[in-house]
Amino acid sequence: MELVALPAFADNYIWMLHDGRQALVVDPGDATPVEHALQSQGLELTGILVTHHHGDHVGGLEALRRRLHGPVWAPAGEAIPGDCIGVREGDQLHWAGVRFDVLDVPGHTAGHIAYFARGHRPAPLLFCGDTLFSAGCGRLFEGTAEQMHASLAKLAALPDDTLVCCAHEYTLSNLRFAQAVEPANADVTAHLAHCQALRERGEPTLPSTLALEKRINPFLRVDQPGVRRSVPPEVGTDPVSVFAVLRRWKNEFR
Repeated sequence: MELVALPAFADNYIWMLHDGRQALVVDPGDATPVEHALQSQGLELTGILVTHHHGDHVGGLEALRRRLHGPVWAPAGEAIPGDCIGVREGDQLHWAGVRFDVLDVPGHTAGHIAYFARGHRPAPLLFCGDTLFSAGCGRLFEGTAEQMHASLAKLAALPDDTLVCCAHEYTLSNLRFAQAVEPANADVTAHLAHCQALRERGEPTLPSTLALEKRINPFLRVDQPGVRRSVPPEVGTDPVSVFAVLRRWKNEFR
């Protein structure tokens, strides 16, 4: 299986998984890059995964359904355009020999889900939409800090070698925020330099790994002393409270 990040809009990635014959795409907000990839590589589209209802994740569904030979799997708790198979935590789906476990990860939206392919080789895959970003996490549009903190903890409990396939190229700005939160974190500094070099060459900073995210992502490190020192003392040490302050800070960070 080959994993490909298809750029879309200003900073989205539509993830494509293919075996040289059939392809699956994740969160196709725009049909055009998917159609170009299918045509140029002679692939048949046989499956689509959707993590949540925002337009930059579902906008290409109608156009792609005309060439789709397979299902659209989407969150059972959200309104997704067109015919879909609604899935939620505990469900499993199979595509081209790959098994995906569905995880409920509310916070960014109320019914946001993620897809985890444990048996994929050479490493497990996590398609997490806008819940977990490299060095960051999604805004709380419909959910609460408590929900998002729990969702991130659920994802962080997956195997360390899991490839984190998130939906936006936000890594550089997230790492600058991570530096502000934890200025003594050498892993953040080193990864920022690495990612700057990647972007200068026009290459994506993704996928990340969960092992790396646990070292650089402040939203996964709310129990670390260096992160807790970045919030006012009156916040205390409650992880959800620390997370909530960090998320509000990130909303305004420039």
